[in-house]
Amino acid sequence: MQPTVTVLVYSDDSTTREQVRLATGRRPAPDVPVVEFVECATPAAVVKELDRGGVDVCVLDGEAVPMGGMGVCRQIKDEVFACPPVLLLIGRPQDAWLATWSRADAAVTLPVEPVEFASALASLLRQRKLQSAS
Repeated sequence: MQPTVTVLVYSDDSTTREQVRLATGRRPAPDVPVVEFVECATPAAVVKELDRGGVDVCVLDGEAVPMGGMGVCRQIKDEVFACPPVLLLIGRPQDAWLATWSRADAAVTLPVEPVEFASALASLLRQRKLQSAS
C-alpha cells in the first residue's frame, strides 16, 4: 500500500474544490505521496477536521463566503496546535499582502492554474515531511 497524505480543501464553492482536486491529480509531484482529500464547505467543518488530526496541508479559498480562507487561516494558525501548512487561494495577485497577514505559508491566484498550484502544494508537502522527520 502506498503512503498517503491528507489535504483539507475549504471552499463554499464545489467548483473551486473540484479545480483543486483536478490540479492535484493523484499526486502533485512524483516525489510526494498520493493525496487523499477532505473537503469542507464551512469554517466549522475545517476546525472539526483539524481537531480530528491527520491533515498534512490545508488549501483555503480566500474568496469563500461567509468567511473567507484568509480569516479561517488566521484563526487556525492562532487556535490549532501544530497547525498544518496553509496554501491560500487568492482572488488577485494584489491580495498577496493579505495572505501574509493571514499567516498563510503560500498563496496562488484563482482560478486554479494546475502547474502553479501543484508546484505550491508539492512544496508544502515536502516541507511538512521534513518537519515530521525532525
